[in-house]
Amino acid sequence: MKDEIIAHLNDPGQLEKLYRSNKVPFKRAFSTLYPELKGNTLADFWNERLNYESDELAWGTGRELAFVIIASLVAGLIAKLPAFLNIEQEFFYSRNIGFIIFPVLSAYFAWKNNLATSKIASIAGLTLVGLLFINFLPDVKKSDTLLLSCIHLPLFLWSILSFAFVGETRNNDEKRLSYLRYNGDLVVMTTLILIAGGIMTGVTIGLFGLIGLKIEKFYFENVVVFGLPAAPIVGTYLTQTNPQLVGKVSPVLAKLFSPLVLVMLVIYLIAIIYSGKDPYNDREFLLMFNGLLVGVMAIIFFSVAETSMTTKSRPEVWVLFLLSIVTVLVNGIALSAILFRISTWGITPNRAAILGGNILILLNLLLVTVQLFKVISKKTTINEVGKAIASYLPIYCLWTVIVTFLFPYLFGFK
Repeated sequence: MKDEIIAHLNDPGQLEKLYRSNKVPFKRAFSTLYPELKGNTLADFWNERLNYESDELAWGTGRELAFVIIASLVAGLIAKLPAFLNIEQEFFYSRNIGFIIFPVLSAYFAWKNNLATSKIASIAGLTLVGLLFINFLPDVKKSDTLLLSCIHLPLFLWSILSFAFVGETRNNDEKRLSYLRYNGDLVVMTTLILIAGGIMTGVTIGLFGLIGLKIEKFYFENVVVFGLPAAPIVGTYLTQTNPQLVGKVSPVLAKLFSPLVLVMLVIYLIAIIYSGKDPYNDREFLLMFNGLLVGVMAIIFFSVAETSMTTKSRPEVWVLFLLSIVTVLVNGIALSAILFRISTWGITPNRAAILGGNILILLNLLLVTVQLFKVISKKTTINEVGKAIASYLPIYCLWTVIVTFLFPYLFGFK
């Protein structure tokens, strides 16, 4: 996006077209470029325009609103399929939970980015392959590979959504980083929507209860089932049309939680020593340990994505650097525990999946840590850290494909 802005800086018409095609990435890219462009008449105009905050909420065009409403209804109808078709709920939701949300979000970005027909066909084809594959897998009870496929399939659909989000741009790393920012913004916005919806649900059920009407079952089966999948769809729409809603909240959260997580993680590692717990012989503890690792890694990546577009202050970079080092240590402990369990009790689908995931995370964290050290040493910029994250995302996508589609056959549906 930065290169495109610079290329069209003296062409107001093309700059306007670029802005309208993707407002959020445009605003973020322009904010980082403006210090270098200050003094340019057109750049000064765009700076004033982009930083003017209206008191009113922008609702986009009528077509966008219609698309969001239809997409929300479609997602709700998909969620209601077990009731319509008399399908066992556990079977349906365990395998198809990702298809309630991700395909409609992919359709939204494919439409918004005016993707070529060939790319839309690829996105639709990959989604259909995932749908057919997961639903035709044998219904084997207590199958680890089936469970792994069901867990990793939403990640595969998340990867497909990233293709729709990135679109036809040349600078894929920048757009992938924007995709991570979008996910962080979406979590914030969806959480707010769900909190508001939860309050409304409680008030509505309470009011009807006061007049003797018990509407809980009807409300949850016909209102909540449509409202839950609509929340991320509406949240996506709001973050794309009104970036100012969470544009200031997300960086604040990143700055606030990074040092808090660093302190918590250090205290937690010390507490493990005194607790007597260890991931080498306690399977449940190892799973929780890996969950902690993924969560902390997500915070690092989200913080880097936000920092690369907002500020480059050294204290924040130091916090991220120290957090990365501690997370590498946590990853090393988890990885050694997995290797210990494999050497002692042999390979299983779960151990293979966790081993592969930990190796990928460790390599990515090492790349990020090295880049953060270079930033501290003033040998590079924070943008290079973002590129180290963004360029690695396709590797995670490839791993989800392997676990989802190949593991059931590699391990004989065990």
